[in-house]
Amino acid sequence: MDIVKTGNTFNALSKKTIVNKSTIILSCILLMVLISSSFSQNKKLKSELDVLVNEIESSVIESRRYFHENPELSNREFKTAERIASHLSTIGLEPQTGIAKTGVVAILETGKPGPVIALRADIDGLPVVERTPVSFASKARGTYNLAEVGVMHACGHDTHIAILLGVAEILVNKKESLKGKIKFIFQPAEEGAPFGEEGGAELMVKEGVLKNPDVEAIFGLHIAAGRPVGTISYRPGGIMASANSFSIKVFGKQTHGSTPWTGIDPITTSALIINGLQTIVSRYSDLTKEAAVVSLGSIHGGVRSNIIPEEVEMVGTIRALDEGMKQNLFNRIKHTASTIAESQGATVEVTIYRGVPITYNDPGLTSKMLPTLQQAAGVEKVLLVNAITGAEDFSYFQEQIPGFYFFLGGMPLDIKPEDAAPHHTPDFYIDESGLKLGVKTLSYLAIDYLLSSD
Repeated sequence: MDIVKTGNTFNALSKKTIVNKSTIILSCILLMVLISSSFSQNKKLKSELDVLVNEIESSVIESRRYFHENPELSNREFKTAERIASHLSTIGLEPQTGIAKTGVVAILETGKPGPVIALRADIDGLPVVERTPVSFASKARGTYNLAEVGVMHACGHDTHIAILLGVAEILVNKKESLKGKIKFIFQPAEEGAPFGEEGGAELMVKEGVLKNPDVEAIFGLHIAAGRPVGTISYRPGGIMASANSFSIKVFGKQTHGSTPWTGIDPITTSALIINGLQTIVSRYSDLTKEAAVVSLGSIHGGVRSNIIPEEVEMVGTIRALDEGMKQNLFNRIKHTASTIAESQGATVEVTIYRGVPITYNDPGLTSKMLPTLQQAAGVEKVLLVNAITGAEDFSYFQEQIPGFYFFLGGMPLDIKPEDAAPHHTPDFYIDESGLKLGVKTLSYLAIDYLLSSD
């Protein structure tokens, strides 16, 4: 680089440098003022929102109790959808019904250009007979797999509905301060459509729920009976596992139980296959990367003590938090079952069914929204957690667009996590004081995403 020694030239360059620096400083000050102004506006808006959250807390709890007392099974949420649509109409929205059979969708138009986001709640109950002592316990009955069953919100979907209805009411009230559009998605059949039917998030995506207008990010929560009320738990990347069911049919040669050498025994072959399957995770999966599970839940074969049957069928589940590991599990199950069967002179038919993808929190979106969670709950109440091997069909939305899914604490503070009744059980219980934080957090996420986007 040449050094300029001429006085006039130096002075000219110095003045230019000073002007450039002044311009940069002025730009920085202006940017800081804009950021400060935006933060101030958001802070003021959130203060107003907090007042509304407190005001509607009792109605959110009342709404939750109605849905808890009147649960409906997957793809049969007719009265649930009717009640949701009625509430949305009352607060000034125009709900669309019959989406993915019994789903309800409403769009909040702020009237100003901006992003389109979605907030989702699942709405179906489970075939469980309730055993909790609450006054609003479910006594509902339904039909599941051709059998009459009790029906219960044993996974907290009633709280999800009530929370999202509360969020919708608040954001409608504050729409003049927002920009863009918000889709409120009340999704049926998260627990799985009845046999032979389509349903859930997968069908909603298929029917275009993320289109017209096109959604760019989606947010959802799940109440957690084993996490303290007042807390939020999150994780970037895979937070819940994929879930695929599988079937292995083992074919042998039927014979008398007293002369096993005259046949091919599918029962002993199945026993060897079961043992072999247990080594797939423990010996052939890189568990330093992510967790994985292969479990068998049922095995059927034979009718009498002295007849070696011709066929045995076993069914199970596969859980994974990494796509590569999932494919390895699929391949290993097929290979293990077929080679063991061959060694015994038997044959197998292995079927791995299409399942729910990994619930994957977009890392960029998670990082962007983390301060929002901390502002809503308090930094010390927002916990980074390990993934769980349960599954969630919110993942179908996340396959299409960036999504963020987190857990909302619902366990009373005087109960130890090991004493809390698990989800999907008759004693499942939620501390309703946690609903307020759910309303607040989802509302904050919507506000910050919409108002922070260019």
